[in-house]
Amino acid sequence: MNDLDAILERLERNEEIAKKFFEVEVTILSVLNFKDLFERLLTEIREKFAIPYVWITLIEEGDLAPLIPGLFESDVVRQRLSVVSRDILLGLIGTSGEPILVNEDLSAFYKLFPDNEKYLIRSLALVPITLNGQPVGTLNLADTSPERYSPGMNTTLLKRLGIKVSVCLSNVVAHERVKLSSSRDEITGLLTTSAMEEILDREFQRAIRYESSLSVILLEVALQEPKESLSVKERLPVQLAGKLIGEMRPLIRITDVVGMHKEGRFLIILPSTTRNKAMKLLERLDNFAKSNSITLESV
Repeated sequence: MNDLDAILERLERNEEIAKKFFEVEVTILSVLNFKDLFERLLTEIREKFAIPYVWITLIEEGDLAPLIPGLFESDVVRQRLSVVSRDILLGLIGTSGEPILVNEDLSAFYKLFPDNEKYLIRSLALVPITLNGQPVGTLNLADTSPERYSPGMNTTLLKRLGIKVSVCLSNVVAHERVKLSSSRDEITGLLTTSAMEEILDREFQRAIRYESSLSVILLEVALQEPKESLSVKERLPVQLAGKLIGEMRPLIRITDVVGMHKEGRFLIILPSTTRNKAMKLLERLDNFAKSNSITLESV
């Protein structure tokens, strides 16, 4: 093969790669559902480019936090999703917004792996995903070959994909906020009873299908030591109870769901959680409630 043939072959290969990227972009641009966006992105990337390991990393803080639990409802996404703190992510990718290619000293990036996953990788590409101009995650592509994602390679198409994903994410988040507001209690801002019942039914069916654990905590916030049944007067007003439950949120995993239940009570749905672990969480929540005073005057 002479030099001209080699150049033409390389151009043809690059054109084919660019076409595949374009097809991925077209596929995700029409999506207005948070879960569907990442389902399609992960599926398209893996299938079109034959990449052994493709997963998403998102930060646990910020505007995406209320939406992330819904991703674990997807069989496609939940095994290829990691959730980390903003500090961990920015410590690895910085704030430049440029894709990062790594094929040495990869151990620092293992903290981005999904839970219970140990990928045998020798090169990695991290494509930043932003929301309102701020990094909120990465699309991660990894291979067993150290040459696949070697520093110095052209990352133009990866960067363009990251921009398109970020634009789609912005549209999806705006759309999801409208849906989310309609399923939230006006007083507390928590998910409504009907929304929680729907989620509980879905998680129950999933636990049966995968033979996994599922725990539920029913909370009743009282003005005094709880008796067998509290009267209305003995219950903390729903505004303050909801505020207290909201302040407990950092003690609860981002994959757990918190919302309203009937008669002013509250429900916490804990997927993949044993009874013992649920009891330990309940103990922490009880200690938090007892050690954090709340006044009735703010009602």
